[in-house]
Amino acid sequence: MSAYGKRDRYEAVVYDLDGTLVELDVDWNVVTTAAIEVYESAGVELPSTRLWDLLEEAAGNGLRSEVESTIAAYEREGARSSPRLALADEVHDRSVPVGVCSLNCEAACRLALETHDLADAVDAVVGRDTVATQKPAPEPLLETLGQLEAAPAASLFVGDSRRDELTAQRAGTAFEYVGDGPSGH
Repeated sequence: MSAYGKRDRYEAVVYDLDGTLVELDVDWNVVTTAAIEVYESAGVELPSTRLWDLLEEAAGNGLRSEVESTIAAYEREGARSSPRLALADEVHDRSVPVGVCSLNCEAACRLALETHDLADAVDAVVGRDTVATQKPAPEPLLETLGQLEAAPAASLFVGDSRRDELTAQRAGTAFEYVGDGPSGH
């Protein structure tokens, strides 16, 4: 039985986007530098030099909108030129509802899905800006499953990172790595 055939046993299958279905064409070091520049331009001390920490701390520093829009602009551009990954080929062949739950902004997710002719095969899309929390909090995955009308215990989340695995554990879903294990994202 193929891996996808095993996935059909679930009520729904939710995929991470970047590193799972596509590879966003983004230089994350450049994005991090741009986010740091937002802090520096505002005269706000850096809480970290890690991108996702900068985003997480931005709200408390009055910079959430600026940092989010900076990151999202790079993601949207990277979605347009993203290469499609092998796992994307199975999305159209699903016999269960399919969702995407990503740490990327929802607009970039939708652009990548459209770019690779996957949009009509995906029934729900949740990005980091769709709900109030981000992966590894369970809410984004639970929101995706809610849109799919699927029970967490009867669903599968497929991703490429330890963050994805932790999200699945917290949401009470089964989890499967794409490839041989975590990518380090």
